[in-house]
Amino acid sequence: MIKLLAGLLLAIGILLMTGSGLCSLYVIIGAGPSSHWTIIWFALVFGGLPFALGGGLFAVGLRLLKKQRRISLDELDDRFR
Repeated sequence: MIKLLAGLLLAIGILLMTGSGLCSLYVIIGAGPSSHWTIIWFALVFGGLPFALGGGLFAVGLRLLKKQRRISLDELDDRFR
């Protein structure tokens, strides 16, 4: 069950980071070199917060997966006795 939750967190984190990152990149590139700095800062702030949230979800998912893999052979042997 933990692996399912970790996989969902990884998937949601990747999708959130990809969507907000690409949207922010589109706004920054679409604004052009002659744009105002306020447009770029708005894109970084409003796109950076969901990107950071997605990165956090991804990190939690990775941590859950790594925690599941750290079970030693002795603990595994004890579970099946």
